[in-house]
Amino acid sequence: MSAERASPGELAARLRERDLGAAPAALELLEDGGAPARELLAALSPRALGAEAAGHIVGLTGPPGVGKSTLLGALAAAWRASERTVAVLAVDPSSRRSGGALLGDRIRIAGSAPGGPGRFIRSMAARERTGGLAPATRAAAQALAVAFDVVVVETVGVGQSETEIADLADTVVVVVQPGAGDSLQFLKSGLMEVPDLLVVAKADLGTPAQATLAEVRAALRLLGADDTPTLPVSALLPGQGIEELVAALDRHRASIDLGARRLKSRRAGALADFISEYGSRGLMALGGAQAAEELLSGQAADLDGAALVASLVSAAGL
Repeated sequence: MSAERASPGELAARLRERDLGAAPAALELLEDGGAPARELLAALSPRALGAEAAGHIVGLTGPPGVGKSTLLGALAAAWRASERTVAVLAVDPSSRRSGGALLGDRIRIAGSAPGGPGRFIRSMAARERTGGLAPATRAAAQALAVAFDVVVVETVGVGQSETEIADLADTVVVVVQPGAGDSLQFLKSGLMEVPDLLVVAKADLGTPAQATLAEVRAALRLLGADDTPTLPVSALLPGQGIEELVAALDRHRASIDLGARRLKSRRAGALADFISEYGSRGLMALGGAQAAEELLSGQAADLDGAALVASLVSAAGL
């Protein structure tokens, strides 16, 4: 049976066997939503797996034009050189007419990294979620982490709402560029509180890059986050920080309590998805945000996001 016609159970089994060819059909099913998507997510939940999915979910964010796609292409090449499989979810603003992905980051990333097996790239539409994390994006990242070594979610970079990426990723990378005054804008927006790693791109520019590196380190000190690693990186020149960035990502992943971070992520994502679907009316039916969070904290730790949303819907009587 072809991947396109496979049932949710068959797709889940293939992903659990690390059959990367199941990824396109799985994402199509998740984007369609409904009962088949919920069945697939349940079959890939920590409860079904007996543990958290092993893949490293990396969030990559920053303002438009900073060079995230070029950087991601270089990262993907480095991961593939070490024989790690890589999935990229490039989240684009939605086309008002079609609802589909608009910018085509998939093309830009593909042009920056070598082809071949072990790499999967999909553009996903943000739709009405300005934070770039529609329910299907969250579900896709969690599902792909079962089969791939690294799953990167690259978001659209639109300011304060970008902090949503912190509720999904195991490791969040914020990218800034030299001379753009980004750190001051981030201080205002709250985005500087998000990164686990902060990258100054285009380090080949020399003095401006070093000045920006000093600026963002000063901004982090003001927030009491001066232990956040900051790295100058150039995706264009060999030996300019890509290997160091890969190593820093690995160190961060090894340092966190993955189960606790993923549990927090699932609960935050479930609440965000519930509010997106049912709005203030649904939240009021639960007794407010705090009551919703308390309800979620009482649910089993190994439930998937769809099951958590269903618990909120049931409690709200919707």
